[in-house]
Amino acid sequence: MSDEAPDAMNSVYQHAAEVIGEAEGIFLTAGAGMGVDSGLPDFRGDAGFWRAYPLLESEGLGFQDLANPQWFESDPERAWGFYGHRYALYKVTQPHAGYGILRQWVEGREHFVFTSNVDGHFQRAGFDSVYECHGSIRHLQCVRACTEAIWPMDELGFEVCEERLRADGDLPRCPHCGGLARPNILMFGDYHWLHQRSEGQYDQLEDWRWKMRGKKVVTIEMGAGTAIPTVRLASEKMPGTTVRINPREADGGSEVLSVASGAYEALQRINTLFEGA
Repeated sequence: MSDEAPDAMNSVYQHAAEVIGEAEGIFLTAGAGMGVDSGLPDFRGDAGFWRAYPLLESEGLGFQDLANPQWFESDPERAWGFYGHRYALYKVTQPHAGYGILRQWVEGREHFVFTSNVDGHFQRAGFDSVYECHGSIRHLQCVRACTEAIWPMDELGFEVCEERLRADGDLPRCPHCGGLARPNILMFGDYHWLHQRSEGQYDQLEDWRWKMRGKKVVTIEMGAGTAIPTVRLASEKMPGTTVRINPREADGGSEVLSVASGAYEALQRINTLFEGA
């Protein structure tokens, strides 16, 4: 909950409702904080990561250590233990009701989504125009990128031992060379990530940006921090007002409405102002 005075916060929510209501186009940008309200782990810093994976704390491994393609070469069972667990978690977790609120707001209006999240929750919530800048855990590629093929992953063919965070069973294979497959996600120190799928989404985003030139566009940024500022930079690139929703890092320049709150709480409160109008 924000430390700001209630009257000040109410004014911010009212202002946000006004600019969203007047917008001709809505640009939705989202980082990891968007998924926290769905019950997904908060990987902010090693402490947040280790709350989700306490075993790795005892091994001295943080998120950047595990999110590294070298594991698929040196220890594929551990690599797929980590990513298989995340895939299963994202699949069983339902997108929170804030996604539905956003769907109502964009209905009948131009919109696009820019997200660093790899969980596919925007698509599951009914959004078609999505740019996933870090790729998708729901898609696979060859570890060694023997071709440029990217294909969907529907089910895991192995079990994950959560106590050891290791895969047990047949690991995904590349249909072209028979070698190991991996998620089509941009990892740290990643020189083999196939970016063609995400690049196609980016081209669609650029076409949309061009179409929105001269129109009144509001950016709604949710759960995007400054440690890896990819999403923030995308928000700042779009002209117009940005409604920045973040419980810890909401501040911005003169064109930013700072909403110090979690994503779902803020979307819900803004939406009540629409309903009461």
